Amino acid sequence: MTLAPLVSGITPANVAEGGLLLPSLRWGRRQLGWWPGLVAADMGYLSAESKQAARVGWQTAVVTQLRADMKLLPPYVSADRVACPQGQRLEWWEFEPESGQQWFRAPETAAFCACCGEASACPRPFSYAAARHETLLGLLPLASRVSQRLLQQVRPRIEPAQSFEKNQLGLGQMFFNSLRLTGQMSLWGDRAVLLRPMAWLDTPTEASLLAGLHARQLELGLPPEK
Repeated sequence: MTLAPLVSGITPANVAEGGLLLPSLRWGRRQLGWWPGLVAADMGYLSAESKQAARVGWQTAVVTQLRADMKLLPPYVSADRVACPQGQRLEWWEFEPESGQQWFRAPETAAFCACCGEASACPRPFSYAAARHETLLGLLPLASRVSQRLLQQVRPRIEPAQSFEKNQLGLGQMFFNSLRLTGQMSLWGDRAVLLRPMAWLDTPTEASLLAGLHARQLELGLPPEK
């Protein structure tokens, strides 16, 4: 997968990266008439207030890893696992916008429920307020398959893109005290990042020298069925 920037922003050095989330959503709505419904972000930069503002005001789910100093809340027993009070593993069912509740249920293959002593009084499915914890619950629960896939397969691809801009272009070794020069360098950096995928897309595919030796399925030449 090739990554290319949709938009770049320049801010003073004393502006935290977490403060760019909501302005980016506003820019997308104003310039494109669109903004992302899912954002995979760094856990160290975004506060719970920013995640809540994105959830309530923009219906955007901000997914981050769980910080080491964060405590788990029910129904979580680990960062990627939720369970009922009796220990049965639960799966995310749906989010109810009207009440702001996240609903979890036991999977159809759950064997523990059949022999559970609390089965007759079980309130399943289980609901929890999304506002209780923006990282664990929020608009998209951390334990959901979507969140885990974003964090395990999509988020790691962002770091190499940032490394290219910061290290290979040498931006990490520069300090700019001129807004005009900073803006010009930002444009050059974006151009270098965009030229790379354009070069890959325009590069012709090389024919394999062993293509004639590859196994191929023979055609029997049978008449078509009538």
